Amino acid sequence: MDNFKSKINTKTIVVMGMLIALEIVLSRFLSINAWNIKIGFNFVPVVIAGMLLGPVYAGLVGALGDFLGATLFPIGAYFPGFTVTAFLMGIVWGVFLYREQNLQRIVPAVAINQLILSLCLNTLWISILYGSDYKALFVTRIVQTLILICVQFVTVFALSKVMPRMKAGLEM
Repeated sequence: MDNFKSKINTKTIVVMGMLIALEIVLSRFLSINAWNIKIGFNFVPVVIAGMLLGPVYAGLVGALGDFLGATLFPIGAYFPGFTVTAFLMGIVWGVFLYREQNLQRIVPAVAINQLILSLCLNTLWISILYGSDYKALFVTRIVQTLILICVQFVTVFALSKVMPRMKAGLEM
């Protein structure tokens, strides 16, 4: 907790604000959305937060981005379960990618986020929200998950290669 308190400064708040804004734009305006499928790059700002700031801040970027995006630019009914999932995804990115990014850390982060949190947990939230059969939704969301596993892996691996320069640029 001391590490969390020691990082709260103007630069951290500004970086988080920019990442939250970017997450909202990528999620609400630059992604493919259907009632049970969403494909986009809104994970990128949360990954960057995880790499730069750590798990708690990445979780906050994910959760605040989801909440503010759903409040300001609703796509459907707001459901707090998706905000919980967004927070947990940020935590996972931060736990695995803060301080060190390599294949041994990227693969489990992508797998946990896509297979457990997105496929299983978000499918549960959709089934609760719309009163749909969980198993039928699960099957329809497998294709999205497979696509996003590939997209996230390639994107996060590429980010891991430029992250040292990003960190150097943020240090003053």
